[in-house]
Amino acid sequence: MGLGIRALIMVSMTIFALTSVANAAEGTATFYTPYVPSSCYGYQNNGVMVAAASDAIWENRTACGRSYRVRCTEATNQSVSHHCKGTSIVVKIVDYCPTGCQATIDLFQEAFSAIANPDAGKINIEYTLE
Repeated sequence: MGLGIRALIMVSMTIFALTSVANAAEGTATFYTPYVPSSCYGYQNNGVMVAAASDAIWENRTACGRSYRVRCTEATNQSVSHHCKGTSIVVKIVDYCPTGCQATIDLFQEAFSAIANPDAGKINIEYTLE
């Protein structure tokens, strides 16, 4: 592959990455252990990569079934070391986090653990609609 084509590929990849980051919304995430029935799917099992949506993204149930890519940016509790794991996950909205919810997205505990130390309790996140 020629040097020009390689350079073009690298520039394209960089632009794509910057565009993805620029479109990410910022919020917070906590975790919970889902209970049934969920607001969106009743007693249907949707696995562990699921979340409850707060009023910020609930949109009168239209969030049901949406998938979001979520990445931890930092813990809100700075006394916890190694809070973010540097990875992102994709979760499906299956439930509603009622008014007064302390997060934008309330992740199932296993989903939260995939991106952050659960001892953090609450984290700052970037999220995008998938």
